[in-house]
Amino acid sequence: MPRILKFILFLVVFFMFFEAGLVSSYTIVTSQPPDIEKLFDFQINAIASIFNFEGLNTTFTPTPDSYNITNDIEVSEALKTKGGIDGINLDTLTVTTFADTSNENFQVNITATGYKESISGTGSNSSGGTIVIAPNETYSIRATAVGTMKAKGVEVNVNTIKIVSIGRLYANTNSSI
Repeated sequence: MPRILKFILFLVVFFMFFEAGLVSSYTIVTSQPPDIEKLFDFQINAIASIFNFEGLNTTFTPTPDSYNITNDIEVSEALKTKGGIDGINLDTLTVTTFADTSNENFQVNITATGYKESISGTGSNSSGGTIVIAPNETYSIRATAVGTMKAKGVEVNVNTIKIVSIGRLYANTNSSI
């Protein structure tokens, strides 16, 4: 066997053992199955920072395209209903996609910030007591749906909205307002 072929074979075997060791050590340390994509992204970022490659990360993990929502009120109402929250901040409602928007229907990712309200007060309305309505808990909502490209942005089919995750960002533990 020629020397160059032996050297290339050695590099391939070394790379395979290195990756297998990385995956197995990740599993041992975290006691969870490894996220292979995240591990490869970590390695690419480390190598790119050493050699200072510009735009290498966007080649492997492109950024999603962001679009305006044409039916934002209907989408926020559907997110409120399906997420079990009191309201959606329309300024944070965004739609992104990696899909080809020239297709009639395509998958979109929806992100928004929602809240649950807390009502507190003293006395009753007839006695002139104060009633304070304040957002008590803030949530981050991620969902998927099917969208259709329109002239002014993406129209989301509200019947296809599926909640992916709802994470609590803030909870007001102060009971007196």
